[in-house]
Amino acid sequence: MEITTNISEKEVIVTLAGSMYVEDAAVLREKLMGLIESGYKQFIIKLHNVDYIDSSGLGVLVAIQKKVLPKEGHVTLTGAKGVVKELFELTRLNKVFTMQA
Repeated sequence: MEITTNISEKEVIVTLAGSMYVEDAAVLREKLMGLIESGYKQFIIKLHNVDYIDSSGLGVLVAIQKKVLPKEGHVTLTGAKGVVKELFELTRLNKVFTMQA
């Protein structure tokens, strides 16, 4: 999995590509938690090129959301399609996150 982060004054744009398994989820968690500890609370996570996310990957996204909500932050997911989009719908996480095409 490729993880690219672009940081602006107010938000962090995270672009993911490939498949997210437990090892990748741990790396993503470490990166994003570090950014939250640095004061960032607005995240846009681009899923356009993600073809699979396992439960640990979903868990990381939920953990990030739970961490930023009390700080009046948000996590927006963009570009989920195919199996990934279906996974968010089946788990009803599409109701938890702001999701954009």
